[in-house]
Amino acid sequence: MSLVVVDSGGANIASVLHALRRLGVEPVFSADAATIRQGSRVILPGVGAAGRAMAVLREHGLVEVLRGLTQPLLGICLGMQLLFDFSEEDQTELLGLIPGRLSRIPQTPGRRVPHMGWNSVRLERPDPLCTGLAGEWFYFVHSYAASVGDSTLASCTHGPAFSAVVRQKNYYGAQFHPERSASAGAKLLQNFLDL
Repeated sequence: MSLVVVDSGGANIASVLHALRRLGVEPVFSADAATIRQGSRVILPGVGAAGRAMAVLREHGLVEVLRGLTQPLLGICLGMQLLFDFSEEDQTELLGLIPGRLSRIPQTPGRRVPHMGWNSVRLERPDPLCTGLAGEWFYFVHSYAASVGDSTLASCTHGPAFSAVVRQKNYYGAQFHPERSASAGAKLLQNFLDL
C-alpha cells in the first residue's frame, strides 16, 4: 500500500505524519499530481481558513486531481470541509465532492466558538471507517461545520448537531483531528488504511 499525504499548506502536517508512522506506515508527503494519483490511499489534511486552503490547492494544480481520484481519500479537519460545495468562511467555493455547505457554528452564552476540545461522536450509519468508534471521544478545533445529511456517518453536538465523519463514494472526512485523538483517532486512521 502507498499512502500519500497531500501538501495542502496546513499546520498539522507533522502530527499527521507522526500518527501514521506510529501505525507502521511510511507516508509520502507531496503536492505532485502524479504522486497523488498513484497513491493507493490519500489523506488531505488542513488547518486554517477555507479560502487560503483552496488557493494553495489551485496554486499546486490539485483541484482537478483531487476531484478525479478513485482511491480512498480522507480529509482531516479543514481537509474534510474542503470536500463540500461551499463554505461561509471567506465565501469560498470548495471541491464539490460532497453535497452541502459549511456554516459558522452559532455562538451563544456558555458555548464558545471555535469548538475546541474533546467531544464524543454518535454513529449515524454503519461504515467500515467507523468500526469500533461508537461513543468514542475525539479532539475538535473548528468554527465552521457541515450539518447532518445523507453523507454523515457520525455526528457530534456543539449547539446544533453537525457532521463529525462523512463519506461520499471514495471520499471520507473527519471533522476532528484523529492525529490528536489518542487511541480512538489511531483506530479511525487504521480503519482508513484497512479499507
